[in-house]
This record gives sequence, C-alpha cells and structure tokens, in this order.
Amino acid sequence: MNNIVTLDEFIIKRQKDFQYSSGELTGLLRDIGVAAKIVNREVNRAGLVNILGEFGSENASGEKVQKLDVYANEKMIECLQNSGECCGIVSEENENIIVFPKMEGKDSKYMVVLDPLDGSSNIDVNVSVGTIFGIYRRKTKYDTPLTVEDFLQKGSDLVAAGYVSFGTSTILVYTTGKGVNGFTLDPSIGEFCLSHRDIMIPDKGNYYSVNQGYYLKFDVEMRRYIDHCSDLNLRLRYIGSMVSDIHRILFQGGIYLYPKTRKYINGKLRLLYECNPMSFIVEQAGGKAIDGNLERILDKEVTSIHERSSIIIGSPLMVDEMVEFVSRYTNDFMS
Repeated sequence: MNNIVTLDEFIIKRQKDFQYSSGELTGLLRDIGVAAKIVNREVNRAGLVNILGEFGSENASGEKVQKLDVYANEKMIECLQNSGECCGIVSEENENIIVFPKMEGKDSKYMVVLDPLDGSSNIDVNVSVGTIFGIYRRKTKYDTPLTVEDFLQKGSDLVAAGYVSFGTSTILVYTTGKGVNGFTLDPSIGEFCLSHRDIMIPDKGNYYSVNQGYYLKFDVEMRRYIDHCSDLNLRLRYIGSMVSDIHRILFQGGIYLYPKTRKYINGKLRLLYECNPMSFIVEQAGGKAIDGNLERILDKEVTSIHERSSIIIGSPLMVDEMVEFVSRYTNDFMS
C-alpha cells in the first residue's frame, strides 16, 4: 500500500530545496493550497448558488467579469493576506497592484501574480476552468513601500509557479524550479495528495490546441503551420481555458498556440500572470515556450503588469519543428 503524501507534507519535506529556506515560501504555497480548496468548493456548487453568469463589469484587460471571477479573486486575496508571507499581488481582475499592510513581526519577501479563474466563461456550461499563479521575490528593501516596478520581473526570475485545474478531479500542479509535481484533491479527507510525481512532458504528441475560429486573423505563416498540423493528422483540441489545454499537453504531449491577431497585434494572453507561470512549469517539465517572434517567453522583459503576449508552448520537439517550419516558410516567402 502506497503512503499518502499530502501537499503540506510534500512542501515541508522539499523546503531544503528552496534558495531561501526560512519557511516563508513554504507557508505561502500552503496558503495557495487552502485558497484552491475554497474556490474548488464554490466551483463545484456554482449552479446551486447565485454565482453563475456575468458580474456586470470589465476587468483590467477589458473582458467581461464573471461572478465566480470575483469570488475566486476575493478568496485568493484573503488567503494570501492572512499569513503575512505575501506583501502584495497582481491579479487579472484588478487594474493596479494590491499592496498588503505589513504584519507585525513579518518581513514579507514574496509577491504573487495570478489569474484567479482562467476560462471562467466556461463555468456556465460546466467545462473545466483553472487558477494560474506565480511567485516572485521582491527586489526592494522590506521596509520600503512595494511598487509596480517590483512586479516587472522576467519569467526567469520566478521563484515558484503553478496552476489548479478544476475538472472531473481537482489537481494542483506546481514547481519551485526543482521539477514539477501534481496533487489531486481527495474530497474525503479535504487534502491535496501527491498523485503525479516528477512530471515530464512527452517529446512529441498527437495534439495541437488553437482557437481555429481566428484562423483568418492569424499571420500567413501561422495559418500555414496550422495547415501543416492538419496535414500530419494531428488532433485539434481546444477548450478555451489555458490551464485545461496545457494540462492535457503536459501529460499527453502536443503544442498549444495562441498567436497574435489583427486585433491583438502583440497577442492576447497576459505575460506576467498567464504566459510566464505556465512557461516556467512547462520548461521545468522538459518542454519549451516561445512567443510569435520565436523569443523564449521567460526571457522577455515585462514593461507593464497587464502586458499581453503571443505564445507557442508544449512538447520540445514540436516547438522546435514549429520554429523550423515558420523560419523555412518565411525564408521561402521572402526569396
């Protein structure tokens, strides 16, 4: 019989792997786990309470806010603020940074960036959604006010990142730069338990994921690459939740594409709290992540907290093949 290892136990055992092993990051990851349990409870009973549908406003990115977006955002903020390990956050749902009051006896070293409920428009039709988070260590002195500039760090500066997938089961996947591990929520004991140890993405897969409804709005080289995927008889799978689509690819292999369009000339997904954390996870699992200009996502400078980016992410050989295809097509087109 296998021993059950809970998320809390696993984090504490791995504390020695952290660059700064004084316990703050351990506590912060546990806070996120608690928030995930609370959000999971509401996701699972959303149809029974007045929590479905639109909230009636737009978020900082100009998108319609769902009621569950607001709830998830509030619960994440509440849990992250309680322990005093986090000094502030950036969220998709808030236009500006949120600075937490300093707790007596605490020098909060960490900041959290998050998309509280990725794919929330799927809730009304009972399709999987998720939460994305990234953790940075602040650069300024702890006794000075936290500023926007503290958050403008490259993805390569991430201390930890993870996501929670709320589906047929609820899974929390995270990395601190020492591999990727997954934990499934056991509702009978109310704990996340280690279920996927040392996750490694397959070198190749049979899936590609893209919103093909925007096909005619993509650049010509991206359209030709999508045609190439179809010619190879790859299976198109697209859920509309970045967490859900990349979760599949992480385990089964494949490539996820969110290119720039005529409307979103820099791409649509947010660099700081969507592209960077997911890229950090996928790279730690052996995959690759680049933008539409074929630049590594984690190397990109962040100039604003809601900055957008295109992204191509997934199995390493498939990303390499995509780069080769686009480069060759561009050279043939130019010649």
